[in-house]
Amino acid sequence: MTLIRPSRDADIDAITSIYAHHVLHGTATFETEPPAAAEMAQRRADVLDKRLPWLVAEVDGLVQGYAYATWFRPRSAFRYCVEDSIYLAPGAQGRGLGRALMAELMTRCQLAGMRKMVAVIGDSANAGSIGLHRALGFTLVGTMAACGWKFERWLDIVIMERTLGLGHSTPAPTHGGTFSTPPAQT
Repeated sequence: MTLIRPSRDADIDAITSIYAHHVLHGTATFETEPPAAAEMAQRRADVLDKRLPWLVAEVDGLVQGYAYATWFRPRSAFRYCVEDSIYLAPGAQGRGLGRALMAELMTRCQLAGMRKMVAVIGDSANAGSIGLHRALGFTLVGTMAACGWKFERWLDIVIMERTLGLGHSTPAPTHGGTFSTPPAQT
């Protein structure tokens, strides 16, 4: 049985393990050293403190993937624009988990008042992530060539975007949304 649900403190070890695999063996992230569980717990807490979602895909009681959204940029003008991140456990690809996670993430972000979701995808050869985002309505913004160095080669970043809810067809809510706003930056 597959369940998409909000992450819990007890999921940190599984989240840490999944991410470590991608850091060590993949190009979706440009991190080169896997963060410890305490660091992953802090990253999750930062997302949740912003009242943004951090979800997991649980299959037969085991966490097989996670997805979260956080502000695209820290300045307050970006408070309706989020960047998504999604990682699946080795062997969990191709079973619809990524699509289910992303669909739920987009729904929860929209309910939180977000108007735009941005995907910053590591490696232009990352056909799985690019295809997933495209299938969910993301469009290509562009590619930043050779901006990351990992595994002794240059890597691109692919940027995609998707409107959420009303997008820019109406003014943003004056109440600031149901989330905490980024701190003012100069």
